[in-house]
Amino acid sequence: MSERRSQHLINRVQLVTAQVDDRTCLSKQKVNLHKGYCYTKRCLDALLSACGLIATSPIFAVVAIAIKIEDPAGPVFFSQMRIGTNGKQFRMYKFRSMATDAEARLEALIKQNEVEGAMFKMKDDPRITRVGRLIRKISVDELPQLWNVLNGSMSLVGPRPCLPREYAQYTEYDKQRLLVKPGCTGLWQVSGRNHVGFMDMVKLDIYYIQHRILWFDMKIMLRTVGVMIFPNAAY
Repeated sequence: MSERRSQHLINRVQLVTAQVDDRTCLSKQKVNLHKGYCYTKRCLDALLSACGLIATSPIFAVVAIAIKIEDPAGPVFFSQMRIGTNGKQFRMYKFRSMATDAEARLEALIKQNEVEGAMFKMKDDPRITRVGRLIRKISVDELPQLWNVLNGSMSLVGPRPCLPREYAQYTEYDKQRLLVKPGCTGLWQVSGRNHVGFMDMVKLDIYYIQHRILWFDMKIMLRTVGVMIFPNAAY
């Protein structure tokens, strides 16, 4: 999605949330009322993630070999603690796209953060490997999260899970994006991704939570496939 279309969607979100309140307040009880939707979504998550892991196994093999060729000493997979539904921690998996000492080098790069709010993004992050830059561009680094979906810690569609250090900076308003299970993809990823700042990402997540139905989820998944083929500013 282009930056212009991303901004148009964000403007729509602002109009919708303004009808509720200047600072949207979602009801946790109301969010949890959609039990039929949640049950059906969980069944689809389990089925599609299992099929996805089988179907993408050749890609797993190719990416694993490429990572090992570039850095034989480093691991293929990267795991990290993330914050999920209602602030609960879980371990999220990805293909390793950074140098093995990436976490230790983060503090030195914090001042070069290119987005506002409780999120770190840097276009020319020196910690990213050559293979990592490619698999991030086409979002292949996210494929191991299908295991997170299968074990129930994530959904295929939902707000992106945040890091504990990011969660520590969240306001009560920001924490509303964690009222539902985090996802591998979501409205933010298909709406410009790194063109969209933190506050607008929160608005998109709240919009998704307010309007989530199976058709909306399917639409986001289809657009995610398009983003993987025609990358939208992922880095």
